[in-house]
Amino acid sequence: MKKENSKPAKGKSADRKRKPAPKADFSSRPKKKPEDAEKSESIEGMRLNKYIAYCGVCSRRQAADLVKSGAVIVNGKEMLEPFYQMKANDLVSVKGKPVKPESNKVYVLMNKPKNVITTAKDERGRKTVMDLLAGKIHERVFPVGRLDRDTTGLLLLTNDGELAEKLTHPSHGVKKIYHVQLDRSLPHADLEKIRKGIELEDGIAMVDGVDYVEGTKHMELGVEIHIGKNRIVRRIFEKLGYSVERLDRVYFGGLTKKDLPRGFFRKLTEREVIMLKHFSGK
Repeated sequence: MKKENSKPAKGKSADRKRKPAPKADFSSRPKKKPEDAEKSESIEGMRLNKYIAYCGVCSRRQAADLVKSGAVIVNGKEMLEPFYQMKANDLVSVKGKPVKPESNKVYVLMNKPKNVITTAKDERGRKTVMDLLAGKIHERVFPVGRLDRDTTGLLLLTNDGELAEKLTHPSHGVKKIYHVQLDRSLPHADLEKIRKGIELEDGIAMVDGVDYVEGTKHMELGVEIHIGKNRIVRRIFEKLGYSVERLDRVYFGGLTKKDLPRGFFRKLTEREVIMLKHFSGK
């Protein structure tokens, strides 16, 4: 009968006697929250102007202008390159105020009244659209596009810079309709000129549609347009010798003024936000 081998199998005793390795101590390291990790990853490589828009400061085009003007500081140094690629831990400030991504996207529809400026702040102290929101919308928002001081009607304000960029860029063809009231009747000959395109100092202005408002003796018209040049509707009629006495935006990207009195505003419904993103191709 063979004796059992009293020697342990090679390696077994070592395994039995080996003390467990001490656990690594990470207690002194700051714990990174999952949402922080996701946020860092999402901004890594993002262009600076897009990041500023993403933070809800303004649109990407406006952000690029801010960077070029020297209003943006990255990690304590002035940054003049809009296409600088963000790093996860970069610190950015605009006009002396730190900016970071807005976690809560807000979409506000306003029926802008006359004599109100479409800007965040007016150097001359005039009333702005932001004054109408004061104390009622707590997130930082900005106007999507512009309506001049005398123009009334639909204005969207948001902190979604990417959507704002797409809603205002002509390539996306977002429909806007204006109700125009002139100082005198517009004959058919001039109506046809507008339909064919009016040459202005910055190029030919093409409308998507124009026609008389029924029963107004040809003094009131509806104008559909998607180009976003400054004061474009007023300049079209002024080129032909007419004075625009009243200009009201009644339609914007599927949104209307229904149940929204002049000077009032409301937040968009989830369905309306989805519709806007569909119109902009986002």
